[in-house]
Amino acid sequence: MRILMTGAAGKVGTLLRPRLARDGRTLRLSDLHSLETAPGEEMVTADLVDEAAMAEAMKGVDAVIHLGGQSREHPWADIVRANMDGLHVLLEAARREGVEHLVLMGSHHAAGFHTRPADGVELPDYAFPRPDTFYGVSKVVMEALGSLYHDRFGMNVTVIRLGTCNEASGDTRGLATWISPDDLARLVEAALTAPGYHVVWGVSDNARRWWSLEEARSIGYVSRDDSEGQAAALIAEQGEPDLSEPLHERAGGVFTLRDLGGKW
Repeated sequence: MRILMTGAAGKVGTLLRPRLARDGRTLRLSDLHSLETAPGEEMVTADLVDEAAMAEAMKGVDAVIHLGGQSREHPWADIVRANMDGLHVLLEAARREGVEHLVLMGSHHAAGFHTRPADGVELPDYAFPRPDTFYGVSKVVMEALGSLYHDRFGMNVTVIRLGTCNEASGDTRGLATWISPDDLARLVEAALTAPGYHVVWGVSDNARRWWSLEEARSIGYVSRDDSEGQAAALIAEQGEPDLSEPLHERAGGVFTLRDLGGKW
């Protein structure tokens, strides 16, 4: 089995690569610059908006894990080029090659202005888009294009509304939004074989989680990690989270604030 991983040089790609390695599986890494490959990997350099390069990268591929594009807030034109036009080129290349399974790395910023429901109710898997940035808008487009390519062309597409993926949570917000790299690999593995179209929250089964895991579990995801073991040290350093503050009350956290370092 050959899997194309775009944006392989980024943080998430770096975390996932060793965790997705399997006998009989080849990870074809794609990025703007060449990477040193490990056993079971091969490298292609390609810009997402370069139709010829993406068509070449897609040859012989069985599935796609799409991590590429701008990963933070940028001017509108940059976001459109990398995250919207690039996604369209990727999907067209996959359609023409007959690729049936795609995992698209979305973001919780597609729903960033949703607030924590009352009384322990979880934010639904398909919570209506409420993007918090231009970046968040591009992830809404990702969900929409994924839906279109499933409905029109029969491709199996799972969009992961990714939370906070690091080896450990760096702050108390992450106690709710963290997904361990191991859990993310488990979620991606489930998505690689999931039939149909799905939008799932990319989060570990944390004790303080308030994003639903119902849809992720429906495709076979089983979380084995929980941020609670990190809680005591983080709270001692940063204080108990105030759940009424935007950082903790809103899905997008600080990205929902008006001042994003002069980006607006």
